Amino acid sequence: MLFSSVVFLFFFLPVVLTLYFMPSHRWRNFFFLFASLIFYAWGEGAGIMVLLVSIICNYFLGLWLRFSGRPPYIGKSGMSSAKIALICGICFNVGLLALFKYADFSVANLNALLSLSGVETVSTARFYAPLGISFFTFHAISYLVDIYRGEADARNSPADVALYMAAFPKILAGPIARYGESASEIDCRSVSSSSFLEGLERFITGLAKKVLIANPLSTVADAAFGAPPAALDPLSAWAGIICYTLQIYFDFSGYSDMAIGLGKMLGFNYPENFNFPYISQSAGEFWRRWHISLSTWFRVYLYIPLGGNRCRPARVYFNLIVVFLLCGLWHGASWNFIVWGGWYGLFLVLERTRIGNFISCAWRPFRHFYLLLVVVIGWVFFRAESLTLAAGYLAAMFGLQGGIGGAKYLAVAINNEIFALIPLAITLCLPVSGPLRALVFSEHPRMRYASGLSIIYAGLVSLMFVVSCMSIAGVTQKSFIYFKF
Repeated sequence: MLFSSVVFLFFFLPVVLTLYFMPSHRWRNFFFLFASLIFYAWGEGAGIMVLLVSIICNYFLGLWLRFSGRPPYIGKSGMSSAKIALICGICFNVGLLALFKYADFSVANLNALLSLSGVETVSTARFYAPLGISFFTFHAISYLVDIYRGEADARNSPADVALYMAAFPKILAGPIARYGESASEIDCRSVSSSSFLEGLERFITGLAKKVLIANPLSTVADAAFGAPPAALDPLSAWAGIICYTLQIYFDFSGYSDMAIGLGKMLGFNYPENFNFPYISQSAGEFWRRWHISLSTWFRVYLYIPLGGNRCRPARVYFNLIVVFLLCGLWHGASWNFIVWGGWYGLFLVLERTRIGNFISCAWRPFRHFYLLLVVVIGWVFFRAESLTLAAGYLAAMFGLQGGIGGAKYLAVAINNEIFALIPLAITLCLPVSGPLRALVFSEHPRMRYASGLSIIYAGLVSLMFVVSCMSIAGVTQKSFIYFKF
């Protein structure tokens, strides 16, 4: 069920919000969990069984951690029983993710090697990866690790574990909320009228990003990447990747805004996921601004345990490469994503060398251009269906294909709306909304028109919602890009 669908906007969400505030606080969690499971089952059907198995197993793993951690018991292996429980929990969750998301990829690569060696290939049953499995698996690992570290306690009720892992605003594409930071909200939370309205505004903003900006831009990106790379001229190739660069930002940040907004309407404070990443001037800064909850997860649960920055330079470089190769693999079972992750790992390493010192001292526009070039080239690997197509598309971008007929593939997609939308989208990638909201909601005594500005702003937000709904009506909605991860 898409947040931008008619069913969600005009049936599911109004019913959930109405019933959510009717029962006493005692039953509110159960209703929210019930609604979340209905939401997930709506699009997944039998796939919900994988989610339920994960919830139940992690519930018991959490109890194992609680009871094995106090007092510490050292087994024959020399490890504490708590560490054994944690290792078992991580192996279970990583194994579940590997089985459903990476088994087919692994078998396909194994068969390619066997074919080269003249050995008979193997065949296995095909596995379907349930929606959001990468996200709820990372939530599960956070649950276990935070218990092990003593940052939060295990839950007595499996319903509480289910609520943390399966809350419908974030189960499909995040943000990834660390358990230690969000455990208290499961027990006690409140919703004021101001926080509810703030959440509603955030939800509508995200809806407009998805429906009014990301979806139209996707037609150009799809046309460009659907064309044979050899037929693309540089202008058409650059037009396609620039539209995709804008599309993925407004698509994913739009989803994150909607999820965070829904959380606020229900009393949860989910972490921010974006902070104007395209204004960055280095790869390191980009990953502090892009998909913040994922990069934070990898930093807290993988990079720091590997040694982080506290090692010799060679080991730090190794840690960075490993983390970003796994980050790429987390996004999808494809060599494209592995290359995409390694691409960023390479530049993060380079930025820690003399090359990084040169970049950091360079003229600011140069630093910005450098980062955007790295990002745009990276998105080619992210969007293309294979490494062959990615290489062909990059060749077209830099005029190495000799294509001259690319415009005909984009002619159907490009119109006056796109020409007007691109400069608007580029402007909205800049931090212009913060000062505007500060002006509208300022309580400074000299802001005599603050109330009037607030009314105008509310009218604009309402208009965004109406226009978004008009765009949705009668049109098959495009899924969010990150749903497939």
